[in-house]
Amino acid sequence: HETLGENCQVNFCEETLPFHPNGMVFHIYQDGELKDDVTAYSVGGGSIVWEGEDDFSISRKNVYREKNLKEILETLDRNAYSFYDYVMEHENALFVDYLYEILDTMFDSVERGLKREGAIPGKLQLPRVAKQMYTQAINLPAGSERETLILSSYAYAVAEENASGQTIVTAPTCGSSGVLPAILYYCYKQLNVEKPRLIKALAVAGVFGNVIKNNASISGADAGCQALYAWILGLNNSLIEYAAEMGLEHNLGLTCDPVGGYVQIPCIERNGYAALRAIDCAIYAKNLGYVRKNKVSFDAVVNVMKNTGHDLNKAYKETSLGGLALEFDL
Repeated sequence: HETLGENCQVNFCEETLPFHPNGMVFHIYQDGELKDDVTAYSVGGGSIVWEGEDDFSISRKNVYREKNLKEILETLDRNAYSFYDYVMEHENALFVDYLYEILDTMFDSVERGLKREGAIPGKLQLPRVAKQMYTQAINLPAGSERETLILSSYAYAVAEENASGQTIVTAPTCGSSGVLPAILYYCYKQLNVEKPRLIKALAVAGVFGNVIKNNASISGADAGCQALYAWILGLNNSLIEYAAEMGLEHNLGLTCDPVGGYVQIPCIERNGYAALRAIDCAIYAKNLGYVRKNKVSFDAVVNVMKNTGHDLNKAYKETSLGGLALEFDL
């Protein structure tokens, strides 16, 4: 409608709606008279759920028959499948084409972010640093510091693009959009991993993301990157689970306290840090998994993540009412 957006008033309040913390109620008026109320929820990964619709439970719709990773691993063992075999039993060639589109969009966001300079929009006036970080990295001698900065620059590049309102892939959210692209691009550019293998890794990461989505939430949660890199390293199914479990376990209780409500501090830096930790988790699993079987299952950590999220004070859940957000007077 031509007048959409006119005469609108948006009020933010601390009360939480019943279905999901990220909810909004629209009061629709005509000629001063209330005509309708519409409630919508942003449930993570770009998905919007409208209360009262037949598919109101769409955020819990499962792609696979199995309800958790334990059941998936049992299916893999029974059929001598890899995780990718499991995915393709439920998908088709159109799905693979879609993953190529996702991968290309991720790579585009990295490459754009590495070229841009200037301040990120918003009151913080935070300077972009991805380009400078990458330039510093490639001028360092070969070694761990060089590789750390290169990988981090890729994550920063995407996170800075997101904070500037540019096109990114929600992976699974905008706030965490730099982690998966950074690892994939690093594997492509630095490790010479070809795109078909990266596509398979992306599909495997989706299995873990789907388990989290259906048994907890992907709103402010991310764990697929550890499974992705473990797949690229050629680890077996149980070690891939180990890597993903480890990554999620050591992010339990992670606060979301964006300064000024912007996806800038601490979000951009956190993307670089998370990409580094994802690779660490895969390396741990590769070298420790054969020495000692992991005692904690991925499903157990997902359950703990869900409970921890429910117990976490609302001031630390994207409200900017606590944590770092209180330390800055804008």
